[in-house]
Amino acid sequence: MMPAHETYDVVVIGAGAGGMTAAAVAAAEGLRVLMIEKTAFVGGTTAWSGGMVWIPANPKMKEAGLSDSVTDAVRYLSSTVPEAANAGLRAAFLARGPEAISWLEANTEVRLQPVKAYPDYYPERLGATSGGRVLEPVAFDGTRLGKGFARLRAPLPEFTLFGGMMVNRLDIPHLRRVGKSLRSTLRAARLVSSYALQRLRSPRGTTLHLGNALAARLYASLLARQVEILFSADVENLSMQGDRVAGVVIRHGARDRVIAARRGVVLATGGFSHDMSLRKRFFPPAAGHVSATNAACTGDGLRLGATAGAALNTEATCPAYWVPASLFPRADGSRGVFPHTVTDRAKPGVIAVNAAGRRFVNEALSYHEFVLGMLRDGQGEPDRPFYLICDRPFLWAYGLGRIKPFTWNVRRHVMSGELVEAADIAQLAAKIGIKPSALTATLASYNEGAKEGRDPEFGRGSTIYQRHLGDISHKPNPCVAPILRAPFFAMRIYPADLGTAIGMKADAQGRVLRADGTPVAGLYACGNDMGSIMNGNYPGPGITLGPALTFGYIAGRHLAEGGVTATTPVVAGTPV
Repeated sequence: MMPAHETYDVVVIGAGAGGMTAAAVAAAEGLRVLMIEKTAFVGGTTAWSGGMVWIPANPKMKEAGLSDSVTDAVRYLSSTVPEAANAGLRAAFLARGPEAISWLEANTEVRLQPVKAYPDYYPERLGATSGGRVLEPVAFDGTRLGKGFARLRAPLPEFTLFGGMMVNRLDIPHLRRVGKSLRSTLRAARLVSSYALQRLRSPRGTTLHLGNALAARLYASLLARQVEILFSADVENLSMQGDRVAGVVIRHGARDRVIAARRGVVLATGGFSHDMSLRKRFFPPAAGHVSATNAACTGDGLRLGATAGAALNTEATCPAYWVPASLFPRADGSRGVFPHTVTDRAKPGVIAVNAAGRRFVNEALSYHEFVLGMLRDGQGEPDRPFYLICDRPFLWAYGLGRIKPFTWNVRRHVMSGELVEAADIAQLAAKIGIKPSALTATLASYNEGAKEGRDPEFGRGSTIYQRHLGDISHKPNPCVAPILRAPFFAMRIYPADLGTAIGMKADAQGRVLRADGTPVAGLYACGNDMGSIMNGNYPGPGITLGPALTFGYIAGRHLAEGGVTATTPVVAGTPV
């Protein structure tokens, strides 16, 4: 299906959170918008994510009685994002983020609520908060999308139950207490019965949470404004009028078709996580090739921007946002990637070890900091092995990777090589290629303090953020317990990325910049196509989606307020 028109006010490339926000805002302001998505689905990596949106001093905090200020946020960011680069963009983000949330709630289907108890990742720093800066999407009924529900990218199956049931943060503790608490058992029964009814009319559950709910809400906003979406389409090039971006070139049968954009084009294709040449250029060798992002994130936006003179913002402490990940085979033969964000690493009774069998990091740090520990330990060595080590009680209570809690039989995971099992620690070490005496000594040292809830080596459980990720019911330390009871298990983990931080330079209006700092007229960027305002630092949950929504909103408003008017477009140079 091709676009219905030859000319639009705005063309947005990429249907992730940033792109859909820009499209929804422009459409709500009365502009004719075309969205072009290279896959068959909307949602991008957002649809797989936790959906957290970090916006300091947001209006939802005030409604919930939580205090915050831009001044405190500036203090916090000054220590967690200390570089001078992009200071102006961070100021714009802090100034307009709350505005974006209020506008989206008033004019679109986006609904967010504060997570009252979710600390910033460095809670000991000046200006940090214990919760509220991070917002989460309100649950959404997928049936409201009608036939469009089939176009919403499904969540990762490993993050659902019973083949398609999503659960929110508050459901998880209840599911762990099934059979132990009447209240929790009844709540779980209601969830499962509701899901069973949904499956009678849908291939998966229609009660949506997390990033899937955010993507669905943005998609519903596009449908309500009759935004035209062109699926499974590649943009061949940008079209130019002089030095202005005037539209896009898409393939139509055997010929190129030019679609004009009177006001401008927004690049929001998700960064370059799956482009091997760009990874090799910007990533450290020890980072490897594993990514937890949507496979369509192949740097399309960066290459298109380059043809119009866009400059890359390479002033980043890290080129990407990191997460440890485990790999496994899916039933269909594809390789699954499980990001170890919050479900297992910080829980009591698991440790991470390197190739020498020694611990190398505080396992309860943020996933980004955890991988920085992997990269430091790896010393540039590609494919250096790391493992999570636990015993049977831990695996039963908390699960490990995609293996869910209360899994009776782990044989298939062992047979696939995803999980290594052994009767004792020495045997486990031998199976994963670690010197038995080294791993035995590491466990003995860890267990000595863990029996009393202590971690003398790394201080695990020493901050409110770490304890938040642990098991609050475990005393005295929510993050520390000994590893004692056979059988013992190991799972290999890899450094992986959750998205790229290097992207196109942009100004406070979301306009793409040239190397000399002048804007490319008619060209905007948001999401991971825009260079990260955090410079590859990770101060809190949702620091990619927060700026994505904010600068998507800013770009949409700027386009509605003027943008660039163009007439007859011509095709730009060859993409790089």
